[in-house]
Amino acid sequence: MSLLVVGSVAFDAIETPFGKTERTVGGAATYFSLAASLFSPVRLVGVVGEDFAANDEAVFHGRKIDLAGLERAAGKSFFWAGRYSDDLRTRETLRTDLNVFAAFQPKLPDAYRDSSFVFLGNIDPQLQRNVLKQMRRRPKLVALDTMNYWISGTRAELEKTLKLIDALLINDEEACQLAGESNLLRAARSVLRMGPKALVIKRGEYGSMMFHRDSILAVPAYPLEEVHDPTGAGDSFAGGFMGYLASHAQANHVSLRRAMVYGSVLGSFAVEKLGVERLRAIKRREAESRARQLVRMMHIKL
Repeated sequence: MSLLVVGSVAFDAIETPFGKTERTVGGAATYFSLAASLFSPVRLVGVVGEDFAANDEAVFHGRKIDLAGLERAAGKSFFWAGRYSDDLRTRETLRTDLNVFAAFQPKLPDAYRDSSFVFLGNIDPQLQRNVLKQMRRRPKLVALDTMNYWISGTRAELEKTLKLIDALLINDEEACQLAGESNLLRAARSVLRMGPKALVIKRGEYGSMMFHRDSILAVPAYPLEEVHDPTGAGDSFAGGFMGYLASHAQANHVSLRRAMVYGSVLGSFAVEKLGVERLRAIKRREAESRARQLVRMMHIKL
């Protein structure tokens, strides 16, 4: 099934205890697409500047990622620079230059307007709604990401958008901020009342949780001996989650639970090397193998 993602394609400068890169292709839509395309063809909508060359675009080559929706605008591409602490638990943003992304107005190619699965990346809630207005029919599943900037600065617009979606994927801090609750369970119940049928809370090294109707699923993070770069882990989780759903052409309760496992697995691959290096190299069989291992770890008999 067709999977559409709308979000950022950027250049990143990343520094961790395991290495440093001054300029590498990143952005939420990039991580998402590389992860999701292991399972399903992806249609990417984003914007880059004149500095985004053919060798930069090569990051997407070899995967079923359609770039007809990647706009090229006059100016420079979105640029982000960050440095991680020795334990990788905290991150300092050194620089954020929105550049052409500041004026981004997503425009769907005609062929994208029938997409069955849609992931709206972390952009202005009004723009997220505008994407949905461009669809020819209601997708099977619409999922959304947001962040504290939109929660605090465009609350009313975000609430309008939440009424139109099926699943919200955010971290625990964002969930509590959105709900105005300090307790995660109470926060989840409050968020579900805002419109989403499912709430996925990403908790980094502590795994993830999905709140869906009257059920709760907790999935651990895949254990790793070394984490080299947490950048893009959450976006890769979303890619694994949505890619699995799109590959099975359904979004019922069972498939959502299975998608959580693949989200955890793709997040684990993303952090093993700097930037998108590891995501570019993995094969479907590696993801399937790691998913089976994670399920075996979760099997408990009482």
